Amino acid sequence: MKLSTIFKNGVIKENPIFVQLIGMCATLAITTSAINGVAMGLSVTVVLIGSNLVISLLRNFIPDKIRIPIFVVIIATFVTIIDMLIKAFSPALYSALGLFIPLIVVNCIIFARAESFASKNGPIASIVDGLGMGLGYTIALVTLGIIRELLGAGTIFGHQIMSASYQPALIMIMPPGAFILLGALIGIFNKVRSKKASSSKTEA
Repeated sequence: MKLSTIFKNGVIKENPIFVQLIGMCATLAITTSAINGVAMGLSVTVVLIGSNLVISLLRNFIPDKIRIPIFVVIIATFVTIIDMLIKAFSPALYSALGLFIPLIVVNCIIFARAESFASKNGPIASIVDGLGMGLGYTIALVTLGIIRELLGAGTIFGHQIMSASYQPALIMIMPPGAFILLGALIGIFNKVRSKKASSSKTEA
């Protein structure tokens, strides 16, 4: 499989949020603002790339019967590094993300890529897969975060966008708003994706 195809799969065809619907807990919980989406998305991307690379390099040496515990140790190592870096350099962001940084260890997206891709492919392809999946995840989180922050607080990345007379739709920064918006975005994303797929088949 071409590297460009692997990358596109993560961003569009197999987008972890809009297509596969995995990693939903953090997605719904931390996207109350755009900056939270960026931070969580980049954190997961770094962990994906790092764990995919290491697992790919060690795939021929990892006994099949204990592969899951070994995957956990590898992933947890990268998560711990990210956790410590965010805590050291951005305490406010660390407080906002809270428990969801350590919970990256059990994020379904990372386990899925470790099991289905990195353990079966070479290091370069695994890095590209991690980058594609991470970018697809980040795009979904940032999109949710921007819309929820704009409608729920009138700001984007903390900067006031709406006029002083704007009445924030507080439901958008609450769990019901997250579910409603996510459902709408999933529908729009897959509608556009299916139209493009139909157009490609017609042209072919």
